[in-house]
Parts: sequence; structure tokens; C-alpha cells
Amino acid sequence: MKHRVVALVGPPLEMYRVTSASAVFGDHGPDIPTHYDFALCAETPGPVRTTMEVDVIVEHGLEALTTADTVLIPGWCPGPEVSPEVGASVRAAHSRGARIVAICSGIYVPASLGLLDGRAAATHWELTADLAARYPLIRSDPSVLYVDHGDVATAGASATTVDLCLNQVRRDHGAALAMRIGRQLAAAPHREGSQRQFPRLPTTGPVPDSLAPLLDWITARLDQPLTVDHMAARAGLSRRTLTRHFTDQLGVSPGRWLLDRRIASTRALLEETDLPVGAIAQRVGLSSAVNLRRRFRAALDTTPAAYRRSFR
Repeated sequence: MKHRVVALVGPPLEMYRVTSASAVFGDHGPDIPTHYDFALCAETPGPVRTTMEVDVIVEHGLEALTTADTVLIPGWCPGPEVSPEVGASVRAAHSRGARIVAICSGIYVPASLGLLDGRAAATHWELTADLAARYPLIRSDPSVLYVDHGDVATAGASATTVDLCLNQVRRDHGAALAMRIGRQLAAAPHREGSQRQFPRLPTTGPVPDSLAPLLDWITARLDQPLTVDHMAARAGLSRRTLTRHFTDQLGVSPGRWLLDRRIASTRALLEETDLPVGAIAQRVGLSSAVNLRRRFRAALDTTPAAYRRSFR
């Protein structure tokens, strides 16, 4: 049985979040296994007005949530008020074990049901004050990309939709599948939820357009003995300036980001191949099986062998 993702939408519908989610959970051709079904539902089925000033025809009503494994709420543009019917349907889905994933203003739905009380939640910075006033028990964080508690996950801004949905794939089916889907979508290298939604503007000097070209360059050379000095030289920056840009934009140091990528690639190779640990260590730039095992245990609290067995 495929995992059924149902997006609960309402007017005016912001299409970007819906299409981004469907791109992750949709069909990726014969070379990538399809594990998900994706559908839309609305409190009132029929035409739903979008922010593009065209209508989308939504065939299913709230009854679609009774069979959902994940309820995706890609915004709640009608405002912070949630009808009793929507609230009851989402609560029932959560109670039977469905995952609730809310993006941007979609956070109002799980917040109104108390599902985030006493928990951290990623929020869009424009909503932080209103959420704090309405739901003081929620620890709103406007700086991180997403927060995933397993049963409930939240993302702050529209551009984090792909990040959060790929994280759901990673939780369900491992790093290898998430990386394959991400590569097909030409998504940026995997970003942890703790990374930042947007960079802090420097007080002097030019604002960096993006670290993405450098991150892609690093990811393509994981097997090489890269250092922070190599990264800085590639970016044409001093080591100190590069470190500041990484901290501002990603919330981690360059060395930490590089190690995280190497661990992610190790996970994918353990899941998808029968390569010995020593060969994997060479491919991901961790030099030796001994070093890989030490780094892997520190990151995931397990051994490469035990991790591989869990996927076989």
C-alpha cells in the first residue's frame, strides 16, 4: 500500500507549496520507486480560487482525511480561524496516527487543536507575534527551516516546502531515496531543519547572493580531502568571512556542514550498495573505515553495519 498524502486546501490557494509537495511525493519515473499517492481535499469540494486568480477543481471533501497517512496543510489563507468541521477531521486523522505537516500559515490548524502546545514550531516571521498572542504555549521559532516532531511537522516559509517534504521521505524510506528525488528535482543539497530561513544582512560589504554554487561544488567533491581553506579559496573569500556566511545562512560552520554531507552520503551508500565500509569511507572523504565508524557513531549513535542491516 502506498503512503497516502492528502493536502487540505482552501481559498485563496497558494499553488507553489502544493506543487512543491506534489513534486516530492509524486511520480519520478521508472528509475525511482513510487511510495506515495498525492491528492487534494477541501472543506467544500469544487472550484477553489488560487492566488493566480484561476480556479483549481478539488474533487474530495474532508472525508478524504479519513484515509490519509499524511495530512499536508500548505497554508491557511482564510485566516487563523479554523472551522469545527476542519478541526474535528484533522484531530481524528492525528488520533489514528496520521502525520500532520503544516507549512507557513497552515500552522494555525494544528495550533488550534493544541497539537503544538509545549513544543517548538517553525513559523514565518510575519506570523510570530500573532501566534505568540493566540497560542502562548507554542515555542515559535521564525529562524529555522522546519521542525519535525514525527507526528506533527511545521515549516516556516514557502521555500522550505521541498526541504520539509524531502525530510518526510528521509524518515519513511531513508537518505538514499530522498537524495535521489532531490537530485531529480535539482533541489539544493539536503538542509537540516535547524538551518536558517534567511540570512542576516551584513552591516557592511556586499550581500551574498547564495552559497548554493559552492555547496554544489563541495558535494561533487566529497571524495577529496577538502578543508575550509579549500572552500574559502573556491568562494574567493577569507576563511573568516566564509565561516560567517555559513553561520548566517545555514546556522552551522563550514566544517560541520561538510561532515553532515559526508554522513548523508554514507547513509545513502549503506542503504543502496553492498560496498564495504572502507570503500565507502574513500568515496565520502572520511579516509578510512575506522574514521567512518567513529564519525558515524557520533552522528547517529549506531554502527554502519547495524544501520545497513535495518535497510535489508
